[in-house]
Amino acid sequence: MKKIALLIFAVIVCSCKEKKETTNEVASTSLETSETKMEKENIYQFTVKDLYGDDFDFSTLKGKKVMVVNTASECGLTPQYEQLQELYETFKDKNFTIVGFPANNFGGQEPGTNTEIASFCKQNYGVTFPMMGKISVKGDDMHEVYTFLTEKSKNGLEDSEVAWNFQKYLIDENGHLAKVISPRTLPTDESVISWIESK
Repeated sequence: MKKIALLIFAVIVCSCKEKKETTNEVASTSLETSETKMEKENIYQFTVKDLYGDDFDFSTLKGKKVMVVNTASECGLTPQYEQLQELYETFKDKNFTIVGFPANNFGGQEPGTNTEIASFCKQNYGVTFPMMGKISVKGDDMHEVYTFLTEKSKNGLEDSEVAWNFQKYLIDENGHLAKVISPRTLPTDESVISWIESK
């Protein structure tokens, strides 16, 4: 009788263990499925205002490589406007563009209005690439485009923080974040050129 009781007990224990393992397997599988389903966002979802108050729809850039850069008029790095314009002129007809976002987040180095910024860019550097209206690129009032660029949960690549004026975000032909380039790296740096030219 004791043997039968022990045998029944052993069957129940094994059955419970198998059930638990099966439950764990199902949970693990559903977790993997939900992770696979979580697709990264792309930049084409955004429409912003340019320096002149007109709508700029990022979906019009589908199929192009894009450099998004936060700019400032009174920064030690402001001369990078010259290289940005040079880069734009070199590759604008080769499925590449630059989108500038003036921001006053660092040392109050972009104090002007959108009208003043437009005038400064044109007169001093002959800027012809798209320039957006002034926004915030960090902090509580960070613009949604920069939330996308700086949060891995949205861009699918990495978390980052805008360190200073003229930080560059490189977006591939599908609207996905591809690279983050530091403010001090010139727009015409070989790492940027080779990325633009790569297939």
